[in-house]
Amino acid sequence: MTLQDVRERWVRTGGVELCVAELGDPARPTVVLVHGYPDSKEVWSEVAARLAGRYHVVLYDVRGHGRSSAPRPLRGGFTLEKLLDDFLAVADAVSPGRPVHLVGHDWGSVQGWEFVTAERAKGRIASFTSLSGPSLDHFGHWIAQRVRRPTPRKVAQLLGQGAKSWYVYLLHTPKVPELAWRGPLGRRWPRMLERLEKVPAGPYPTSSLPEDAANGAWLYRDNIRARLRRPRPDAYAHAPVQLITPTGDAFLSERLYDELDAWVPQLTRRTIPAGHWIPRTRPDQVSAWIEEFVTGVEGGRPQPAAQGRHSDRFGGRLVLVTGAGSGIGRATALAFAEAGARIVAVDRDAESVAETAELARLHGAAGTWAETVDVSDAQAMEKLAERVHTQLGVVDVLVNNAGIGLAGGFLDTTADDWRSVLDVNLWGVIHGCRLFGQRMAERGQGGHIVNIASAAAYQPSGVLTAYSTSKAAVLMLSECLRAELAGQDIGVTAICPGIVNTGITSTTRFAGVDTEEEARRRKRAARLYGLRNYPPEKVAAAVLRAVVRNAAVVPVTPEARAARLLSRFAPGALRAVARMKPPV
Repeated sequence: MTLQDVRERWVRTGGVELCVAELGDPARPTVVLVHGYPDSKEVWSEVAARLAGRYHVVLYDVRGHGRSSAPRPLRGGFTLEKLLDDFLAVADAVSPGRPVHLVGHDWGSVQGWEFVTAERAKGRIASFTSLSGPSLDHFGHWIAQRVRRPTPRKVAQLLGQGAKSWYVYLLHTPKVPELAWRGPLGRRWPRMLERLEKVPAGPYPTSSLPEDAANGAWLYRDNIRARLRRPRPDAYAHAPVQLITPTGDAFLSERLYDELDAWVPQLTRRTIPAGHWIPRTRPDQVSAWIEEFVTGVEGGRPQPAAQGRHSDRFGGRLVLVTGAGSGIGRATALAFAEAGARIVAVDRDAESVAETAELARLHGAAGTWAETVDVSDAQAMEKLAERVHTQLGVVDVLVNNAGIGLAGGFLDTTADDWRSVLDVNLWGVIHGCRLFGQRMAERGQGGHIVNIASAAAYQPSGVLTAYSTSKAAVLMLSECLRAELAGQDIGVTAICPGIVNTGITSTTRFAGVDTEEEARRRKRAARLYGLRNYPPEKVAAAVLRAVVRNAAVVPVTPEARAARLLSRFAPGALRAVARMKPPV
């Protein structure tokens, strides 16, 4: 989307005119988004659209960028002090008398650090979210500390960041950056972003890019050397700060923020496996974290990032679990919730899935949604995928868990029995992989698909013919998808739980017997599973470990691991077991 239809105004300050765009209700808390280099405010369009339903969202073109005018002369016109003047003028215009929530990316974040640590901006900023841009003062102290007390580790950190900062040296050369941006670099930049950063093609960047980038070179020339040589000793944040660090940032080392707690009394840290331009590549994740943080600050209690196991990997990620109303599905949803993920719980039982969503919220999920959908219904799944994608963004982790049980030999299993078990156990997985996996691939930022198969997928049985066939198909589907999607950084895992104490026994159908006998066999199966008493929480823990490790096939229970081993090295033994008649 673009920002063509929003409300615009012009703010005059310091000899320049700033183009300011506004979305949402001005009566609501104001969120100000500040762009970086060589961008204009349009870099925020996807994030702004997601936030506008809850907040008064304000974007402005930094002086010399987009539709804002440039200072004359350029030299000395881009100092942090003058940029602070601009911000305060915008804040006074759009939110008089009420502090704003500030969000900055790249040089917008560098500016934001100046704003949130400057005494004259105290009281005007309610919170600050920093993306991919350090405080130059903190950076200067970081360098000085490593120069004063060099150790092999600290020297390596200095050299590492020095290598990442190669472009900074070029931007200090006279005339060369301007010529490059107004020439071949400006023409090729959109394609470079698409190829190297996986930024989707579209209306961003705008046609003003060459001139924006040429003017913006003075951001570096007016500030870098002065601040790194003489960093302010009082650069302490006077508002809560949320730091979002992309782990794949090509320009900034994660180590830059090692001592940040000393400068920020109220700090929330988050990481995301992505490159530098996350407002474009991960707008769903960024907007969700901004919304969560701003809501917490407005409520008087800034929410810290999740601290549970694997929270560094799954905090804020969007996780969709089918069959989440009970058993392994519910346990998996709650395990991801404890890691701080956003949970979409899906089940055909509306009451049970609503309960799972509420439990996930209580377990620490960053957001929860309950969806009542039958995974065997292709059209319903398509509507679900469209709804999730439009409202929440692209799913990061998909867990295809929904399944039903069917016991009975082949000759006792009717065509309708086959259709029912394959529709849920196989087609439900196919629908999930196709609809959500396609969006993962289109986004270009990776993801993970978990398919809950079974030890029955590789352990033949004379009384689980249809069920085993469906799960064997899920296992092979997972292996094939894993090979196909590996080049797009999408992992695929098949989980094979074994005998787990869940409610599946109470709904398993027994082919070829009457209702009374079916009830008796269900009761017996439930008793046996209860005696085994392997909890679904252990399977959920295995799911999270598998995603972290990008494992291919994960047998969970001891009997599942033993059967997997035999299937590879002594398949005859499993065939012999399959010929044995189970007690009835």
